Amino acid sequence: MASFSLDTSFVLRILTESPDSQLPAALSFYEEQRQDGSQLFISDLVLSECYFALQFHFGFTKADALAALKALTAQAPVAITPSARKVFGLPNLSQTKPGFIDRLIHGAAHGDGQTLVTFEKAAKKLPNTLVLVST
Repeated sequence: MASFSLDTSFVLRILTESPDSQLPAALSFYEEQRQDGSQLFISDLVLSECYFALQFHFGFTKADALAALKALTAQAPVAITPSARKVFGLPNLSQTKPGFIDRLIHGAAHGDGQTLVTFEKAAKKLPNTLVLVST
């Protein structure tokens, strides 16, 4: 079984169906790999970049960007990190604080057994997080 890591440009082609000139190649590759049983991995960094790009370059709302990413990552053969899967399972993710990207960052740190250090006050509700206060 082959394994591929998808980059931001590929994921955006699938989610936005544009540009027209690159969409057929993206869809063809995706379908071929699905039929072959390959794994298509999307990293937390790519998820973050896509979340940002969908909002600021393609006009998606936070909720729509998250829904599109969640729908894509819920399908075989797409794979994501366990922490990203957990983040996508949160209710009202588009409105929660800390937000999607902050939670991916926290999940990566937590998964590596590290304490996250931040100034983000909303992060105090997350385990293994140290929120610094400016003086």
